[in-house]
Amino acid sequence: MTLWLLIPTVAVLSLLLTAILRRYALAHSLMDIPNARSSHTVSTPRGGGVAIVLSFLPGVLVLAGLDALSWPTAFALLGSGGWVAVIGFLDDHGHVAARWRLLAHVVAAIWALAWLGGLPPLAVFGAVVESGWTGYWVAVLFLVWLLNLYNFMDGIDGIAGVETLTVCASGALLYVLIGRVDLALLPLLLAVAAGGFLYWNFPPAKIFMGDAGSGFLGMAIGVLALQAGWVAPQLLWCWMILLAVFIVDATWTLLRRLLRGDKVYEAHRSHAYQHASRRHEGHLPVTMTVLAINVCWLLPVALAVGVGYLDGFLGFGLACTPLVLLAMKYNAGKQEQQ
Repeated sequence: MTLWLLIPTVAVLSLLLTAILRRYALAHSLMDIPNARSSHTVSTPRGGGVAIVLSFLPGVLVLAGLDALSWPTAFALLGSGGWVAVIGFLDDHGHVAARWRLLAHVVAAIWALAWLGGLPPLAVFGAVVESGWTGYWVAVLFLVWLLNLYNFMDGIDGIAGVETLTVCASGALLYVLIGRVDLALLPLLLAVAAGGFLYWNFPPAKIFMGDAGSGFLGMAIGVLALQAGWVAPQLLWCWMILLAVFIVDATWTLLRRLLRGDKVYEAHRSHAYQHASRRHEGHLPVTMTVLAINVCWLLPVALAVGVGYLDGFLGFGLACTPLVLLAMKYNAGKQEQQ
């Protein structure tokens, strides 16, 4: 029972740390100034995502110390997540060149995979496919892409916090329903750490997450997804289904910009969620729609896969199909008319 006290502890710690970081950002002029590529119009403090890092990682240590989490998984999260957060923190306070950020992200992914054992076996149409050494490089690409797409998708008030809260809480619920309550505490800790920050970031935001927070969340959730795959192959598909809003929007946008010949590392505001926030004249309707999609559509599909009623590959395709249509409807990747 003592372990479950970690949940309110981490939530309160994240809430208070975000308030402290907001005061720090205001005192040191660490502000996000609106520009032509911004989705906001008011100068706002940034860097609040550090509160998620500083509240969640100590919880990981406590879980491992009490034998509620394996030390390899703990080391994967502490090393990769902490390193990514440090690089993001430096970028938030100054500038780290894109090539060095990418190199740091690859190093973080390799560290995590060294502790996790690489890419877990994949379940496709009832068959379990072992990826071998090729899987390590696929898993590196998976973690680096997930880290960066979280950064790309953290562009309007509340969206990254809502995504983390709903995805991780849904993952915890899935573990409970398949009889693995022992696995539920870790994603719940990340959910409430994001929830404490979300109180300050919910539209209209009083502080932004910053690269330290968004990069950390992408890496941490990637580690949770791979850990799940080692528990049971279909569970990796469940996490990808839960993340489908971010995966579809970011991937569709990237592909369209690549085909157009854009410099994909440059800031832009052509994601579907950004077009939608302008069309609907606000961040709140879009953020709440993401919440509704995650809970009312993606969670049931993930549960169907998790309990064995639906093949994971088919479930992922089913989950993504309406999201691709939404991405097309909201012109994901299309340049905004000046």
